[in-house]
Amino acid sequence: MNNFLFTFIILSIINVVFATIRSITTISGNKWVASFVSGGYFAFYNIMMLYTVADFPMWQKCIITFICNVIGVYLVKWGEEKARKDKLWKVEATVNTMEEAQEIIAFLKDKNIPCNYIDINRYVLINCYCATQKQSAGVKYILDGYNAKYFVSESKTL
Repeated sequence: MNNFLFTFIILSIINVVFATIRSITTISGNKWVASFVSGGYFAFYNIMMLYTVADFPMWQKCIITFICNVIGVYLVKWGEEKARKDKLWKVEATVNTMEEAQEIIAFLKDKNIPCNYIDINRYVLINCYCATQKQSAGVKYILDGYNAKYFVSESKTL
C-alpha cells in the first residue's frame, strides 16, 4: 500500500470520529463546546477534501469511506457508552393483584433493588428505584415476566 493511500485511510478514520463527535456535541453539548468542535471539524475537513479529490479509483474511495465510517462511528459510540454515568431511574409499574405484586417485590428484594408499593384498589402500583443499568435490566426482566405495564423516568439534576 502506498503512503498516500495509507494517509487517506488514517485521515478518513479521524474525519469520521471527528464528525461523529461533532454531531453528538451539537445535539447534547453546550453552545460553546458545540461551536468549537464544529469549527475544528470543518477546518480539518478542508484537509480531507484535498485527499478525497486525489486521483485514485472511485471504488477504492467508496470502500475506504464505508469501512472507516463503520469503524469510526462504532469507536465513538463505544466510548460514549463507557463514559456514560449511571443515573437513578424510577420504574413505576402496575399489576392486577396483590399476589403478583408480592411475588415481584420478593424478586426485586432478592436482587437488592429498592422498591415500594401502593394498593390502589383496582391495581397495585410498584415503584422501583434503579441506580445502575444492571438493576434497570433486572427490573425490566422481572416485570416483563408478569406482563406488568410500566413506565420509566430518569432523575434530573435540579
